[in-house]
Amino acid sequence: MSPIAYAIPIFMLSILAEYLLARRRAPGAYDIADGVTSLHFGVLSQIAGAFTYLLTIGIYSWTFEHFRLTTLPQNEWWVWVLALLFYDFCYYWVHRAGHEVNLLWGAHQVHHSSEYYNLTTALRQTATGAFTAWPFYLAMAIAGIPPFVFAVVALIDLLYQYWVHTQLVPKLSVLDRILVTPSNHRVHHGQNDYCLDRNYGGIFIFWDRLFGTFTEERDDEPVVYGIRSPLASYDPVWGNLNVYRDIARRSRAAPNLWKAIGVWFEPPAGRGKQPPPMPPNFQRYDSTASMAARRYALWQYVLLIAPATHFIAIARQLEWLERAQYALILVAWVWSLSGVLEARAQSRLVETLRVVATAALLLFGASWFDLAMDLIWRTLFTLLMLAPLWSLYRDDQAATPTPSSRSSISA
Repeated sequence: MSPIAYAIPIFMLSILAEYLLARRRAPGAYDIADGVTSLHFGVLSQIAGAFTYLLTIGIYSWTFEHFRLTTLPQNEWWVWVLALLFYDFCYYWVHRAGHEVNLLWGAHQVHHSSEYYNLTTALRQTATGAFTAWPFYLAMAIAGIPPFVFAVVALIDLLYQYWVHTQLVPKLSVLDRILVTPSNHRVHHGQNDYCLDRNYGGIFIFWDRLFGTFTEERDDEPVVYGIRSPLASYDPVWGNLNVYRDIARRSRAAPNLWKAIGVWFEPPAGRGKQPPPMPPNFQRYDSTASMAARRYALWQYVLLIAPATHFIAIARQLEWLERAQYALILVAWVWSLSGVLEARAQSRLVETLRVVATAALLLFGASWFDLAMDLIWRTLFTLLMLAPLWSLYRDDQAATPTPSSRSSISA
């Protein structure tokens, strides 16, 4: 079973705790629509991971078996320390390439697309990154680090980065010089001029100091979060694909094949170009969805936690077709809720169809993907999905598709 399934309750409880603290200590750190969207990105990332797992660990294992120069013993403590340092070094370069190469930026921009910064932002992960990141870690396989050690240190590196996505922790003195801390990582997520393409480390910040990409958080210039070409959407499917669409358009417009291929490997702003300037009064994206619609989406996400966790836990045990069917149900769930959050036309109808179809599968299926549930529990879960639908239909604003800007931040 995926270790992430065990971490989900910790994620949810810590997000709730941060939200309650932020209401007093960092007002404006949270937004319902943005937070739910970040969590939806996390769901899609885990769904994709259930299908790309063999691409990452499989290629690593194959390389280890056929091309390793030696075999390091996995029962020695120093091998684990070496592997963690080695992995974080590789992560620095894949992370840096994610900002400097269009193809990799198409995946990594997902993580930067939130204009808020809190623990939900940590879970706003890409669904496509596995296709481009794996080559950066093959040096570890060639050096003889066993696949099990690689998988564990990769998980440690990933989970460490969760806690640094917060505005509630101030600078940490000497730790800021050694580790990636909330202060260091706040800079990385900023779109201020001094923040762009800085602080790439995963656990250790000394890679950035060594390679000249470190910048300290400034006390006199608040960090403005997000990217210069904003996503302006709560749709996690579109959020994963939009940059690839833009790169493909630029590639098709290139005058020859060589330049068309080159577009995919040039910097995101274009070769020799600077990123677009940040407006002096930056405005966060928002839609006209009412508070009732936002609360509805939040409630439906709370319900989604159970099947999403179940999918993550058992996905690798399911047959490919059954895994794909389960994944489509979850993707439809988050995509439909994005329509509610964006107040898209017909979003109420689409969401009603989604809820009714999910309820029918739950009530009338022989089991829920090998999970045997008593009828009373199926009925209760169905009622919890269906009951809030009335709040969408009494909400006249929920179907208005015009986006607006709700909050302004001075750079």
